[in-house]
Amino acid sequence: MSSQTLEIDMPAPARAEWRAEVREYEQPHLGRTALDLATSVVPYVAMLVVTYLLIDVSVLLALAVAPITAGFMLRTFILFHDCTHGSLFHHRQANRVAGTGLGLLLFLPYASWGHSHAMHHATAGDLDRRGHGDLATLTVDEYLARSRKGRLGYRLFRNPLVMFGLGPILSFVIAPRLIPDDAKPRIRRAIIGTNIALAVLITGLCLTIGWWQYLVVQWPAAWLAGSAGIFLFYVQHQFEDVYWETNEDWDFRDAALRGSSFLDLPAVLRFFSGNIGYHHVHHLSARIPNYNLPRAHREIPLFRDVPVLTLREALKTPRLKLWDVQQRRMVGFSAAIAAS
Repeated sequence: MSSQTLEIDMPAPARAEWRAEVREYEQPHLGRTALDLATSVVPYVAMLVVTYLLIDVSVLLALAVAPITAGFMLRTFILFHDCTHGSLFHHRQANRVAGTGLGLLLFLPYASWGHSHAMHHATAGDLDRRGHGDLATLTVDEYLARSRKGRLGYRLFRNPLVMFGLGPILSFVIAPRLIPDDAKPRIRRAIIGTNIALAVLITGLCLTIGWWQYLVVQWPAAWLAGSAGIFLFYVQHQFEDVYWETNEDWDFRDAALRGSSFLDLPAVLRFFSGNIGYHHVHHLSARIPNYNLPRAHREIPLFRDVPVLTLREALKTPRLKLWDVQQRRMVGFSAAIAAS
């Protein structure tokens, strides 16, 4: 299943209400896509080469440029993400080929990751369909009903050191290598093929430049990019007045506009994050290329009244752990304990 074929569970008249407004922004522009590739993939690969060359000067200096490399890796990930939504190029085959190649640079299987992410878009904010490509979130009542061991496990999982420290390793290194039991043959082949290709590529690099040099060149930047990516995903669906509803009352449009924040970032961070801060626009129409998201936000009245987070406000959101059904807001563990 891909985002291009996924059927959104909402009435046709409700879809038609906003589809016409976003349609013109969904058209990729080949020149603009080429510019995106030139300002993400090219500098990312160049920074990997620079890092390798700097090792002979100083390992510390090589490590010092990792944040810059990570920024371009994150930007490259956004293009991969656009390919899985069929929004970087007009043609599906072009998105698949480019996405598969970008996935190898990012250690991600294109078909598998795209399937999981499409499920996230189709179920975000639905209390009855949690667990599809999203961050595990319990309600207050569910948390209180757990055993002491169960509560401890959830607390550890939601600890920022685990989410943003171990999270990149689990989410982008280990999990993409594993084949789910219910994986369809297409997904299974994508994961196996990616694993084999990466094994050959990494082995070749280690034999060519040395195993520890490869670790210095690749993994500090990959960890930083992964941590930043998880943080961006977290804050855009885990803010205080985020949207959650049972399946019976869930509405795709409301989930997009109220369940995804507009993360108002400084210009340099908008560049490296590929405008993903305009998450409300992206969730309403995943077919809009990243470079059209700001224009759609500015020009479509539908996006005038959406949740807005500044960077300072976003940095406070990791304290929110649970959904309080009664108060209809995200709360921390202390509020859950007080409620009990």
